[in-house]
Amino acid sequence: MMRIANMDNGEIETLVRGALDAGVNVLDHADIYGGERHRCEARFGEAVTLSPAEREQTIIQSKVGIRKRYFDFSAGHILSTVDESLAALRTEYLDVLLLHRPDTLVEPYEVAEAFDTLHAAGKVRHFGVSNHTPGQIELLRTAVRQPLAFNQVQLSLTHAPLFAQGVAANMTGLEQSVSRDNGLLEYSRLNKMTLQAWSPFQAGFFDGVFLGDRERFPALNAVLDELAEAHGVTPSGIAVAWITRHPANIQVVLGTTKASRVVEAAAGSDVELSREEWYRLFTAAGHTLP
Repeated sequence: MMRIANMDNGEIETLVRGALDAGVNVLDHADIYGGERHRCEARFGEAVTLSPAEREQTIIQSKVGIRKRYFDFSAGHILSTVDESLAALRTEYLDVLLLHRPDTLVEPYEVAEAFDTLHAAGKVRHFGVSNHTPGQIELLRTAVRQPLAFNQVQLSLTHAPLFAQGVAANMTGLEQSVSRDNGLLEYSRLNKMTLQAWSPFQAGFFDGVFLGDRERFPALNAVLDELAEAHGVTPSGIAVAWITRHPANIQVVLGTTKASRVVEAAAGSDVELSREEWYRLFTAAGHTLP
Protein backbone atom coordinates (compact mmCIF):
# COMPACT_ATOMS: atom_id res chain seq x y z
CA MET A 1 0.00 0.00 0.00
CA MET A 2 3.03 2.31 -0.18
CA ARG A 3 2.04 4.01 -3.44
CA ILE A 4 -1.68 4.72 -2.99
CA ALA A 5 -1.41 8.28 -1.62
CA ASN A 6 -2.39 9.99 -4.87
CA MET A 7 -4.95 7.46 -6.07
CA ASP A 8 -8.66 8.23 -5.82
CA ASN A 9 -11.02 6.17 -3.69
CA GLY A 10 -12.28 4.10 -6.59
CA GLU A 11 -8.77 3.20 -7.72
CA ILE A 12 -7.76 2.16 -4.22
CA GLU A 13 -10.86 0.05 -3.77
CA THR A 14 -10.33 -1.60 -7.16
CA LEU A 15 -6.74 -2.43 -6.22
CA VAL A 16 -7.67 -3.90 -2.84
CA ARG A 17 -10.70 -5.82 -4.11
CA GLY A 18 -8.69 -7.18 -7.02
CA ALA A 19 -5.99 -8.36 -4.65
CA LEU A 20 -8.48 -10.03 -2.33
CA ASP A 21 -10.19 -11.72 -5.27
CA ALA A 22 -6.80 -13.03 -6.42
CA GLY A 23 -6.25 -14.68 -3.04
CA VAL A 24 -3.97 -12.03 -1.57
CA ASN A 25 -5.00 -11.42 2.03
CA VAL A 26 -2.09 -9.39 3.47
CA LEU A 27 -2.22 -5.59 3.10
CA ASP A 28 1.12 -4.00 3.95
CA HIS A 29 1.25 -0.45 5.38
CA ALA A 30 3.69 1.74 7.30
CA ASP A 31 3.20 4.97 9.19
CA ILE A 32 5.64 6.76 6.84
CA TYR A 33 4.09 5.71 3.52
CA GLY A 34 2.68 8.53 1.43
CA GLY A 35 5.05 11.43 1.99
CA GLU A 36 3.55 12.43 5.33
CA ARG A 37 2.85 10.35 8.39
CA HIS A 38 -0.12 7.98 8.02
CA ARG A 39 -1.05 9.37 4.59
CA CYS A 40 -1.42 5.99 2.84
CA GLU A 41 -3.10 4.46 5.87
CA ALA A 42 -5.64 7.29 5.87
CA ARG A 43 -6.28 6.96 2.15
CA PHE A 44 -6.92 3.25 2.64
CA GLY A 45 -9.28 3.94 5.56
CA GLU A 46 -11.21 6.48 3.50
CA ALA A 47 -11.49 4.28 0.40
CA VAL A 48 -12.02 0.74 1.66
CA THR A 49 -14.72 -0.60 3.96
CA LEU A 50 -14.34 -4.24 4.90
CA SER A 51 -17.27 -6.20 6.27
CA PRO A 52 -16.68 -7.87 9.67
CA ALA A 53 -16.14 -11.20 7.90
CA GLU A 54 -13.74 -9.66 5.38
CA ARG A 55 -11.82 -7.90 8.14
CA GLU A 56 -11.35 -11.16 10.04
CA GLN A 57 -9.98 -12.82 6.90
CA THR A 58 -7.68 -9.92 5.97
CA ILE A 59 -4.27 -9.38 7.54
CA ILE A 60 -3.58 -5.67 7.95
CA GLN A 61 0.07 -5.03 8.70
CA SER A 62 1.82 -1.77 9.52
CA LYS A 63 5.24 -0.59 10.64
CA VAL A 64 6.70 1.87 13.09
CA GLY A 65 10.10 3.33 13.92
CA ILE A 66 11.21 5.59 11.07
CA ARG A 67 11.02 9.29 11.87
CA LYS A 68 12.33 12.33 10.00
CA ARG A 69 16.12 11.88 9.93
CA TYR A 70 16.21 9.31 12.76
CA PHE A 71 14.84 6.01 14.02
CA ASP A 72 12.80 5.59 17.19
CA PHE A 73 11.83 2.38 18.99
CA SER A 74 10.94 4.12 22.25
CA ALA A 75 7.82 2.82 23.99
CA GLY A 76 6.07 6.18 23.76
CA HIS A 77 6.60 6.48 20.02
CA ILE A 78 5.50 2.90 19.32
CA LEU A 79 2.32 3.30 21.37
CA SER A 80 1.30 6.68 19.98
CA THR A 81 2.05 5.64 16.40
CA VAL A 82 -0.08 2.51 16.62
CA ASP A 83 -3.01 4.54 17.92
CA GLU A 84 -2.58 6.95 15.02
CA SER A 85 -2.36 4.07 12.53
CA LEU A 86 -5.53 2.47 13.87
CA ALA A 87 -7.40 5.76 13.56
CA ALA A 88 -6.12 6.34 10.01
CA LEU A 89 -6.90 2.78 8.89
CA ARG A 90 -10.30 2.87 10.63
CA THR A 91 -9.75 -0.49 12.25
CA GLU A 92 -9.71 -1.63 15.87
CA TYR A 93 -6.56 -3.72 15.62
CA LEU A 94 -3.50 -4.51 13.54
CA ASP A 95 -2.93 -8.13 12.69
CA VAL A 96 0.81 -7.51 12.47
CA LEU A 97 3.09 -4.70 13.65
CA LEU A 98 6.67 -4.60 12.38
CA LEU A 99 9.55 -2.56 13.73
CA HIS A 100 10.85 -0.73 10.65
CA ARG A 101 14.60 -0.17 10.08
CA PRO A 102 16.77 -1.09 13.12
CA ASP A 103 17.14 1.59 15.79
CA THR A 104 20.70 1.27 17.09
CA LEU A 105 19.63 3.13 20.25
CA VAL A 106 16.95 0.53 20.98
CA GLU A 107 16.26 -0.47 24.56
CA PRO A 108 14.68 -3.94 24.37
CA TYR A 109 12.73 -3.42 27.60
CA GLU A 110 11.00 -0.38 26.06
CA VAL A 111 9.94 -2.38 23.02
CA ALA A 112 8.73 -5.14 25.36
CA GLU A 113 6.73 -2.64 27.39
CA ALA A 114 5.04 -1.28 24.27
CA PHE A 115 4.35 -4.73 22.81
CA ASP A 116 2.87 -5.99 26.10
CA THR A 117 0.58 -2.95 26.30
CA LEU A 118 -0.57 -3.26 22.69
CA HIS A 119 -1.12 -7.01 22.90
CA ALA A 120 -3.03 -6.83 26.19
CA ALA A 121 -5.27 -4.09 24.80
CA GLY A 122 -6.05 -6.13 21.70
CA LYS A 123 -4.57 -3.46 19.44
CA VAL A 124 -1.92 -5.72 17.87
CA ARG A 125 -2.18 -9.47 17.44
CA HIS A 126 1.28 -10.39 16.09
CA PHE A 127 4.69 -8.75 15.96
CA GLY A 128 7.81 -8.76 13.84
CA VAL A 129 10.61 -6.66 12.43
CA SER A 130 11.85 -5.32 9.11
CA ASN A 131 15.41 -5.22 7.77
CA HIS A 132 16.86 -6.75 10.96
CA THR A 133 19.84 -9.07 11.36
CA PRO A 134 19.83 -12.21 13.55
CA GLY A 135 21.82 -10.40 16.24
CA GLN A 136 19.40 -7.49 16.34
CA ILE A 137 16.47 -9.89 16.62
CA GLU A 138 18.14 -11.84 19.41
CA LEU A 139 18.75 -8.60 21.30
CA LEU A 140 15.04 -7.77 21.13
CA ARG A 141 14.21 -11.29 22.28
CA THR A 142 16.05 -10.72 25.56
CA ALA A 143 13.02 -8.71 26.67
CA VAL A 144 10.16 -9.12 24.19
CA ARG A 145 7.82 -11.93 25.22
CA GLN A 146 5.72 -12.23 22.06
CA PRO A 147 7.11 -14.24 19.13
CA LEU A 148 8.82 -12.10 16.50
CA ALA A 149 7.19 -13.91 13.63
CA PHE A 150 8.13 -11.84 10.58
CA ASN A 151 11.09 -10.02 9.07
CA GLN A 152 10.58 -7.92 5.94
CA VAL A 153 13.74 -7.62 3.82
CA GLN A 154 14.64 -6.54 0.32
CA LEU A 155 14.78 -9.48 -2.09
CA SER A 156 14.48 -9.93 -5.83
CA LEU A 157 16.15 -11.95 -8.57
CA THR A 158 18.79 -9.27 -9.04
CA HIS A 159 19.02 -8.18 -5.39
CA ALA A 160 19.50 -11.49 -3.62
CA PRO A 161 22.40 -11.45 -1.17
CA LEU A 162 20.06 -13.39 1.12
CA PHE A 163 20.49 -16.40 -1.21
CA ALA A 164 23.62 -15.61 -3.17
CA GLN A 165 26.09 -15.28 -0.30
CA GLY A 166 25.43 -18.78 1.03
CA VAL A 167 25.82 -20.31 -2.43
CA ALA A 168 29.28 -18.75 -2.74
CA ALA A 169 30.39 -19.01 0.89
CA ASN A 170 34.12 -19.13 1.61
CA MET A 171 35.13 -17.86 -1.85
CA THR A 172 38.07 -15.49 -1.37
CA GLY A 173 37.98 -12.43 -3.61
CA LEU A 174 34.36 -12.89 -4.72
CA GLU A 175 32.09 -9.97 -3.79
CA GLN A 176 29.09 -12.30 -3.67
CA SER A 177 30.64 -14.31 -0.83
CA VAL A 178 30.63 -11.31 1.54
CA SER A 179 27.97 -11.81 4.23
CA ARG A 180 25.63 -8.82 4.50
CA ASP A 181 22.99 -10.28 6.79
CA ASN A 182 24.87 -12.66 9.11
CA GLY A 183 23.10 -15.84 8.07
CA LEU A 184 19.59 -14.37 8.17
CA LEU A 185 18.09 -16.94 5.79
CA GLU A 186 19.18 -19.93 7.85
CA TYR A 187 18.38 -18.13 11.11
CA SER A 188 14.84 -17.47 9.90
CA ARG A 189 14.30 -21.09 8.90
CA LEU A 190 15.72 -22.39 12.17
CA ASN A 191 13.47 -20.05 14.18
CA LYS A 192 10.36 -20.47 11.97
CA MET A 193 10.39 -16.74 11.23
CA THR A 194 8.60 -15.78 8.02
CA LEU A 195 10.57 -13.57 5.67
CA GLN A 196 8.70 -11.02 3.56
CA ALA A 197 10.36 -9.88 0.33
CA TRP A 198 9.96 -6.20 -0.49
CA SER A 199 10.80 -4.73 -3.92
CA PRO A 200 10.55 -8.15 -5.64
CA PHE A 201 10.92 -6.59 -9.10
CA GLN A 202 13.48 -3.86 -8.32
CA ALA A 203 16.92 -4.30 -9.85
CA GLY A 204 18.61 -2.85 -6.78
CA PHE A 205 17.79 -0.17 -4.24
CA PHE A 206 15.05 1.74 -6.12
CA ASP A 207 17.02 2.01 -9.37
CA GLY A 208 14.34 0.63 -11.67
CA VAL A 209 12.84 -2.78 -12.32
CA PHE A 210 14.61 -5.61 -14.12
CA LEU A 211 11.44 -6.84 -15.82
CA GLY A 212 11.55 -5.84 -19.48
CA ASP A 213 14.92 -4.10 -19.08
CA ARG A 214 16.74 -5.81 -21.93
CA GLU A 215 19.58 -3.32 -21.92
CA ARG A 216 20.82 -4.09 -18.41
CA PHE A 217 19.40 -7.61 -18.02
CA PRO A 218 19.08 -9.23 -21.47
CA ALA A 219 19.91 -12.79 -20.35
CA LEU A 220 17.55 -12.66 -17.40
CA ASN A 221 14.63 -11.35 -19.43
CA ALA A 222 15.18 -14.02 -22.07
CA VAL A 223 14.90 -16.75 -19.44
CA LEU A 224 11.91 -15.04 -17.78
CA ASP A 225 10.10 -14.94 -21.13
CA GLU A 226 10.89 -18.58 -21.87
CA LEU A 227 9.72 -19.85 -18.49
CA ALA A 228 6.65 -17.61 -18.50
CA GLU A 229 5.53 -19.18 -21.75
CA ALA A 230 6.32 -22.67 -20.50
CA HIS A 231 4.30 -22.23 -17.31
CA GLY A 232 1.46 -20.14 -18.71
CA VAL A 233 2.12 -17.03 -16.62
CA THR A 234 3.76 -13.63 -17.16
CA PRO A 235 7.43 -12.80 -16.49
CA SER A 236 6.35 -11.08 -13.26
CA GLY A 237 4.71 -14.34 -12.24
CA ILE A 238 8.00 -16.17 -12.79
CA ALA A 239 9.86 -13.54 -10.75
CA VAL A 240 7.42 -14.23 -7.91
CA ALA A 241 7.67 -17.99 -8.39
CA TRP A 242 11.46 -17.74 -8.01
CA ILE A 243 11.00 -16.31 -4.53
CA THR A 244 8.12 -18.56 -3.42
CA ARG A 245 9.91 -21.68 -4.70
CA HIS A 246 12.40 -21.37 -1.84
CA PRO A 247 11.62 -23.73 1.07
CA ALA A 248 11.78 -20.81 3.51
CA ASN A 249 8.16 -20.06 2.45
CA ILE A 250 8.84 -16.38 1.81
CA GLN A 251 5.94 -13.96 1.36
CA VAL A 252 6.19 -11.53 -1.58
CA VAL A 253 5.29 -7.88 -0.92
CA LEU A 254 4.06 -6.37 -4.19
CA GLY A 255 4.36 -2.63 -4.75
CA THR A 256 2.04 -2.27 -7.73
CA THR A 257 -1.02 -0.01 -7.87
CA LYS A 258 -2.69 -2.06 -10.63
CA ALA A 259 -5.05 -4.91 -9.75
CA SER A 260 -4.20 -6.66 -13.02
CA ARG A 261 -0.53 -6.80 -12.05
CA VAL A 262 -1.44 -8.22 -8.65
CA VAL A 263 -3.32 -11.00 -10.44
CA GLU A 264 -0.34 -11.70 -12.71
CA ALA A 265 2.08 -11.79 -9.80
CA ALA A 266 -0.19 -13.90 -7.61
CA ALA A 267 -0.48 -16.49 -10.37
CA GLY A 268 3.24 -17.05 -10.03
CA SER A 269 2.85 -18.37 -6.50
CA ASP A 270 1.07 -21.39 -7.99
CA VAL A 271 4.08 -22.20 -10.18
CA GLU A 272 6.69 -24.54 -8.69
CA LEU A 273 9.93 -24.08 -10.55
CA SER A 274 12.27 -27.03 -10.87
CA ARG A 275 15.71 -26.81 -9.33
CA GLU A 276 17.20 -26.44 -12.81
CA GLU A 277 14.82 -23.59 -13.64
CA TRP A 278 15.47 -21.84 -10.34
CA TYR A 279 19.24 -21.92 -10.81
CA ARG A 280 18.94 -20.87 -14.47
CA LEU A 281 17.23 -17.70 -13.29
CA PHE A 282 19.80 -17.28 -10.51
CA THR A 283 22.73 -17.31 -12.92
CA ALA A 284 20.90 -15.30 -15.60
CA ALA A 285 20.42 -12.59 -12.99
CA GLY A 286 24.20 -12.35 -12.67
CA HIS A 287 24.88 -14.45 -9.59
CA THR A 288 27.80 -16.88 -9.51
CA LEU A 289 27.68 -20.62 -9.04
CA PRO A 290 31.21 -21.58 -7.92
